[in-house]
Amino acid sequence: MRPITNEGYKLFHTGTICLSEIEHNGMKIDLDYLKKTIKSIDIDIAKLTSDLKEGRSCRKVYKLWRRRYGLKTNIGSKNQLGKILYEELKIKGASTTAKGRWKADKEAIEDINIPFVKIFLQLEKLKKVRSTYLGGILREVDSHGFLHPCFNLHIPATFRSSVSDPNTQNIPIRDPETAEIIRPNFIPRASDRQISELDFAGIEVRVSACYNKDPNLLTYIRDETTDMHRDMAMECYILLLEEMTKDIRYCSKNKFVFPQFYGDWFFSCARSLWVAITRMNLKTAQGIPLKKHLKAHGICRLGELNPNIPPKPGTFIYHIKQVEKRFWEEKFAVYGQWKWDWWNAYVKKGYFDTYTGFRCSGLMDKKQASNYPVQGSAFHCLLWCLIKIQKAIKKYHMKTVLIGQIHDSVLADIAKGEMKDYIEIAYDIMTKKLRKHWKWIIVPIEAECEIAPMGESWYKKAKIDMRTL
Repeated sequence: MRPITNEGYKLFHTGTICLSEIEHNGMKIDLDYLKKTIKSIDIDIAKLTSDLKEGRSCRKVYKLWRRRYGLKTNIGSKNQLGKILYEELKIKGASTTAKGRWKADKEAIEDINIPFVKIFLQLEKLKKVRSTYLGGILREVDSHGFLHPCFNLHIPATFRSSVSDPNTQNIPIRDPETAEIIRPNFIPRASDRQISELDFAGIEVRVSACYNKDPNLLTYIRDETTDMHRDMAMECYILLLEEMTKDIRYCSKNKFVFPQFYGDWFFSCARSLWVAITRMNLKTAQGIPLKKHLKAHGICRLGELNPNIPPKPGTFIYHIKQVEKRFWEEKFAVYGQWKWDWWNAYVKKGYFDTYTGFRCSGLMDKKQASNYPVQGSAFHCLLWCLIKIQKAIKKYHMKTVLIGQIHDSVLADIAKGEMKDYIEIAYDIMTKKLRKHWKWIIVPIEAECEIAPMGESWYKKAKIDMRTL
């Protein structure tokens, strides 16, 4: 990617300076909490390791492992675990990698209901928390208790930003247990300050609509009475409006709509949607288990987990295949055609230009060629806003400082008495001034705000109603 306009060059030049200032500001770390948590996690890891080897419910499985591998036994080896589960214990439902190895990652084994697997997964989670997250923070925190992550604009192939040393964009939030361990490490600079996070709402979907101009997608974005994720949840799980729940909508959004937009296909979407029913204990608003509900509509099973076998009517995979067909041929036909048109133009020219003034070239497949301009332009929206917010803070001599950029959000450490002014300034830049700057943005832009209580950690942040400020 390279800028082909003065505006594109200026965005990255000024953006690099802005991100270097954010990096210099740093994020305050609660070192006492960090060190205490590491000691606690180390104890938990030792206990779980002991339980796997000697616990009553796991002893037999570990003996099989030792009998097969002897001194080469590696309790952290996914390859060895797969052979124990599927060759020694004869557990059904196994799948293999392209190299013919048994799949034994979290996604593949978390539904195996035996104590050994449950403890193994918990142990792996804590090991990652200890080494990747807590260990990464401890390695990089300076002598004053500040973390200064490195922001990069030249590395990701998606033309977004990346963060390293450590990667603060990768700090968990969706896993409540992990988030509760990691996020309390991040605290405001003083007891009378607050951490805030202003997050674009669905910025990539909105930017995508600016490129493909699909009339149905534009309507979903512009008309607040419509709900794309709710509608697709009703199709995927054959539900009426009064049967819908928040959890079912969540599954539609993250396991069908977004995956489809980014190039996934019905086979993997069907598996994710089906597995979610059990993992999330999904029920209709009336309390009917979702699998029982689907059975009443003639769908009793997922279907063959083999992409080479055509799905059979009456299976969930077959049903989702039909949903996908309607999704791209009826609901978002213009979007689907745009993907082909964009791809064909890229193949012919060898590059494509983004609305933000950049030319992208090099080897890409169809999925990458249609995703990268959307993801890159969405990030450029955030980068432009970061620059403007930083300038406003300096202009008004505010003591508030920007401390991070997390995917589509701006992280700030707000000084006492400046919360209302900062939020109003940042929100205005993100939702109004951005649209005035780039006329190609033909949809409304929305942002959501979360703020932690005075002196509390990032983990304590809570969504606020902008109208109450």
